[in-house]
Amino acid sequence: MNIDGKPYRTIWLNEDGWSVEIIDQTRLPFVFATVTLRTLEDAARAISTMQVRGAPLIGATAAYGVALALRDDVSDEALDRACNILAATRPTAVNLRWALEEMQKAIRNQPHDKRVAAAYARASAICDEDVETCRKIGEHGLGLILAHAEKKGGAPVNILTHCNAGWLATVDWGTALAPIYRAHDQGIKVHVWVDETRPRNQGASLTAFELGAHGVPHTVVADNTGGHLMQKKLVDLCIVGTDRVTANGDVANKIGTYLKALAARDNGVQLFVALPHSTIDWSLDDGSAIPIEERDPEEVTHITGKLPDGSIAAVLITPEGSPAANYGFDVTPARLVTGFITERGVTPGSREGLAVLFPEYTRR
Repeated sequence: MNIDGKPYRTIWLNEDGWSVEIIDQTRLPFVFATVTLRTLEDAARAISTMQVRGAPLIGATAAYGVALALRDDVSDEALDRACNILAATRPTAVNLRWALEEMQKAIRNQPHDKRVAAAYARASAICDEDVETCRKIGEHGLGLILAHAEKKGGAPVNILTHCNAGWLATVDWGTALAPIYRAHDQGIKVHVWVDETRPRNQGASLTAFELGAHGVPHTVVADNTGGHLMQKKLVDLCIVGTDRVTANGDVANKIGTYLKALAARDNGVQLFVALPHSTIDWSLDDGSAIPIEERDPEEVTHITGKLPDGSIAAVLITPEGSPAANYGFDVTPARLVTGFITERGVTPGSREGLAVLFPEYTRR
């Protein structure tokens, strides 16, 4: 996707052939800056501090983190250590575990003198595969938007999303936003309701940033506005991303998604979840076993913004001494999900729906 007319991915290998560059998402939307990753510790820090975030991008960063670690030590012990350190950074997004498993499969049986090259090759392939996967998600989801556009006779299709599931959450294109970009680029009128997504405001800071950079009409709303918009028939459909989907179709996504799904069901609005195959956790039968990340309470008690003098500051918004809880995700039951948009097509939000598109996994 483009920033000021220049195409970017969210992560790429530098010209030196070994260090890795990322967009520092903690500084958006006010400052566009990149950060160089040179060590395993750099990659782990980037994931845990959310310089990179979004399940597919977390997986891609972890893959390069393994490659960086092997530059110092190619032993099995070093490989295991790197994977353990990276796996501990974010517990909810299953793409992290998937990517680490892919790296181990690509490296474990290689002779020591070929392990670094094998690691970089697989990390690069994971990135390229993610781009193609997200492009296909956009293709398949485009049909849903076209159907609404036809019903509305050319009036804008109003889509509500939550958190950030655009290209900043992946290597490129995005998941939930990929169909929106495809529709916009084809001249279909769309308008996106952007949930602010407290407490880290990924919607207000990231989704709004990238939609604006691409020229997609959008409006930022407070998180609790979605139900009202649906009641007033101002939402045609909801499309969200996810960090983990279990075998029965339960969906873990950014905190607040469950409430949007309840409002959508009550108002007859379809809610679709866009995801790559790497986000499906076939080892879990339902969402009750998904680990829910609990983050620093300061993300709730403080908010970062731009002051009138142009400086960026974090300010306290709660009474001093008031405790805060910060649950990063919630689980939306499959019964509230209309369908999944994947690289293989659109399917009902159920165990049976997933089995149709991914039979090789459900037959294990």
